[in-house]
Amino acid sequence: MLQLIVDWLVYSLFKLDPQVKWAQAVNFFIYDSIKILLLLFVLISVIGFLRSYLPAGKIKQWLAGKKVFPNFLASMFGAITPFCSCSSIPIFISFLEAGVPLGVTFSFLITSPLVNEYLVILMLGFFGFKVTFLYVLSGITIGVISGIILGKMNLEKYLVKDLFDHHNQGCPEEISKGLKNRLLFGIYEANSIVKKLWLWVLIGVGIGALIHNFVPQECVQNLINKTGFLSVPIATFIGVPMYGSCAAIVPIALVLFQKGFPLGTTLAFMMAVAALSLPEAIMLRRAMHLKLIVIFFMLTTAAIILTGYLFNFLQRVLF
Repeated sequence: MLQLIVDWLVYSLFKLDPQVKWAQAVNFFIYDSIKILLLLFVLISVIGFLRSYLPAGKIKQWLAGKKVFPNFLASMFGAITPFCSCSSIPIFISFLEAGVPLGVTFSFLITSPLVNEYLVILMLGFFGFKVTFLYVLSGITIGVISGIILGKMNLEKYLVKDLFDHHNQGCPEEISKGLKNRLLFGIYEANSIVKKLWLWVLIGVGIGALIHNFVPQECVQNLINKTGFLSVPIATFIGVPMYGSCAAIVPIALVLFQKGFPLGTTLAFMMAVAALSLPEAIMLRRAMHLKLIVIFFMLTTAAIILTGYLFNFLQRVLF
């Protein structure tokens, strides 16, 4: 429905040519900006409402264990949420507000765009059950292991304090009484955070719109095709700054695979586009310092590269 409204606004009301790239970029920018800002407000409102029933201390106690289980739960939750890397940020921020350990929240943030029902359905249709199953397994594993490593690095000091400090004490006693007060508490939480993030969202989506509509697919294919053994890291590094939906990424990955690219190289490119993007980094900049973003991107990129090489090996052994 939202896409139809934006299409009418851009192509009918403003009379822009839908075949022109800059018009497509305008459409992409308006649609994704509205979608992400709405997601921010609605999801943070809902989670703020639910958080009023859960004291911060209990949430921390439940997910602050030293074992793998909390990271696994967060990754599994990420796997069933149909969000791209930018759309996962609202829940990531809400988890941090609720006092969930940073490493656990990163397990969610990494897995959510890597594995979701849209992507799984598309991959089943294009790549078959075996490749899809191994991809899902690898995506969850990347989320769990990366989250554990990030959690052990004591990186909380790199969070932007003014975004979280006034929330981390949980829901005040007077607010936690009555349905109306709980709803208002959730709306207040969402309004407070969206006011601090909206500009970063618009900047990130604007860059994403340019990349999405002006980076030719042929350039990516030609570059990866000439790089041999280094195709996995190069495909990953090309994918990191790009921005696109699962519906767009999977068909491109299929084309690369059909052109003879190794399976691991193809999936590494798809993972990098899905899990890491320049717009995501810009949005996260409002929540954390640059050093933490760099560490997060470097660790996730390394995990994707290793997974790409593993799939290239498995392709020779199993397929």
